[in-house]
Amino acid sequence: MRKPPIIHETRHVDSSLFLRLEQVDLEFSNGQQRTFERLRSSGLGAVIIVPMLDHDTVLLVYEYAVGTDRYELGLPKGRLDRDETVEQGADRELKEEVGYGAREMHILGRLSLSPNYMTAMTHVVLARELYPERLVGDEPEELEVVPWKLSELHTLLERPDATEGRSIAALFMAREYLAGRFRPQP
Repeated sequence: MRKPPIIHETRHVDSSLFLRLEQVDLEFSNGQQRTFERLRSSGLGAVIIVPMLDHDTVLLVYEYAVGTDRYELGLPKGRLDRDETVEQGADRELKEEVGYGAREMHILGRLSLSPNYMTAMTHVVLARELYPERLVGDEPEELEVVPWKLSELHTLLERPDATEGRSIAALFMAREYLAGRFRPQP
């Protein structure tokens, strides 16, 4: 198991390159007024990719997560770049983080992380017909790629290092899509 990076300092920042804190004054239909706070994304959106090596093997990545200060096992993901389609962004992130491209991509839907507090949405993309190709990414260290059987998805839930909600939801969406029990809305 890798040793987490050392945290040298933590600072309070009201806004960053990626997020802005907003206060929203609302009045509800019953006359109640409230001020809510939310983190507003300044990006173009994000993707989370379910890369299928074969009909039952998904490729996960083991990556340091600063929010929990530990390594987490989950799906490859990242922000969309300017002038990129969802499929192009998913293919780029897949090449950067996993070392594969995909000949076939299906958008399965969108997930929010915390809709009561954040505006960010993540597109869930199923990637199939993978082929080896690597692009240089922005990760500070090489990510460990971990094959996992989709038929053993229930055992992933037992792991203390597999807690990222979007990854778990996207894996279930992909499993149900591949089994013919879920069809994405256009």
